[in-house]
Amino acid sequence: MILGVEKIKILKREVFQASMVLVHQGLINSNWGNVSAIDRELEIIVIKPNGVAINQMSVDDMVMTDLDGKVLAGKWRPSSDILTHVVLYQNFKKVQSIAHSHSKCAVAFAQSGRDIPVYGTTHADMFYGPVPCTRQLTKLETERAYEVGSGKVIVETFKKRKLNENALQGVLVAGHGPYTWGVTVEEAVENSTILEEVSGMALHTEILLRDKERQEIPKWLQKKRYFRKYGAN
Repeated sequence: MILGVEKIKILKREVFQASMVLVHQGLINSNWGNVSAIDRELEIIVIKPNGVAINQMSVDDMVMTDLDGKVLAGKWRPSSDILTHVVLYQNFKKVQSIAHSHSKCAVAFAQSGRDIPVYGTTHADMFYGPVPCTRQLTKLETERAYEVGSGKVIVETFKKRKLNENALQGVLVAGHGPYTWGVTVEEAVENSTILEEVSGMALHTEILLRDKERQEIPKWLQKKRYFRKYGAN
């Protein structure tokens, strides 16, 4: 059995390493973006610190909060997006890690307020359907609690569209950028990398097609490709 203290050390190391992966993949520039992980048994969240330069960050700088985002340990404040992560953890019960980046192609779709269409099998292999873009937050939502509102609008999007967050592990917040998640830290980060790849493919597809009619691949092919990889269950 891994004791609580050891589990926290492992979680901090995983979050730190995942943050470095996003940097090396070119998905985080400057201090844009963050990674978190949750231990529901210990009732803690570990997240990248706010205001610490990525290239100066260490494992010990990772911040530990409770499930409401209040700091339990660490010399820094948690990432400014901590409350968005909190809302997602509260509503997406199987999610164990969340990654947020400002990767260029995914942000381009977010800034245009558009879903990422399923133009090909690369997308269909990883995401079950178009990657959704939320509505824009209202002025009141933004002024009252912007980070909480960002989380709520993600949850709202999945509920209204009847989407399964376990089969579609990514979303675009309108005007902001992508969030991805998974049952492990590695999966959350991998989904960020893949989301950026399929975003870029979609943009290039639209450039080549220009004014021609753009069509997603058939639903039956989308279903075949996704369930071939993940299975019906």
